[in-house]
Amino acid sequence: MSRISAVRGFAVASATAVTTVGAVVGVASGDPQTTSNDFEATAADMTLLADIPAGQQAQVQTASLTQQADAQAAAADSSARKSAEESARLQAAKDATAKKQAADDEVQRAADEAKKKKEEEERASRSEVRSTAASGSFTLQSSYTVAEVQAIARSIVPGDQFQCFSNIVQRESTWNYLAENPSSGAYGLVQSYPGNKMASVGADWRTNPATQIKWGLGYMNERYGSPCGAWSYWQTHHSY
Repeated sequence: MSRISAVRGFAVASATAVTTVGAVVGVASGDPQTTSNDFEATAADMTLLADIPAGQQAQVQTASLTQQADAQAAAADSSARKSAEESARLQAAKDATAKKQAADDEVQRAADEAKKKKEEEERASRSEVRSTAASGSFTLQSSYTVAEVQAIARSIVPGDQFQCFSNIVQRESTWNYLAENPSSGAYGLVQSYPGNKMASVGADWRTNPATQIKWGLGYMNERYGSPCGAWSYWQTHHSY
């Protein structure tokens, strides 16, 4: 007998048993709807149930359990497949994040190296200016940038006075060592009036920022005690 036939037999047998019980109960309760035909049908069904051997009934039950196990196995496989797909998706996202972070780190590293190189070059330039200042002489150039003039000033003016000195120079000449007031004749970084006063420090006062800075520092120290004293006076009178 095939598994399907066995299942059908088991189902019929179960239905027969229920019908039989119902018939018996009907008789016991005195139900007038119960007729002799019911007893005949019940008797026939009982014969059908009796025709299924006990061993085959066990096979039907085993087949049902096997189907349940197969269904559970299929559900477990589906769950495992979904779990594997989710794990793969999460790992792919994690790998993409790590790759992007590595790229960002490389860009930042390159930027840091470029910044460090620039700072080293600027320190080397300032060191050269300070070394030249210490020796008391500067190599004359045909022209100077604002950064170069400021570096020379830092090497000459004391550190605690530089900002005050810078404040005055910024307002007097905006760090232009060739600045000249056409109406008064004041000249240079510190707008010496007249400009030739700075010749007391060097004959190159027109073109050498170092000469102008040295003269301006000496003037501020002599008249106001320091560049910061001169700056305090300037803030009130807008001149010094």
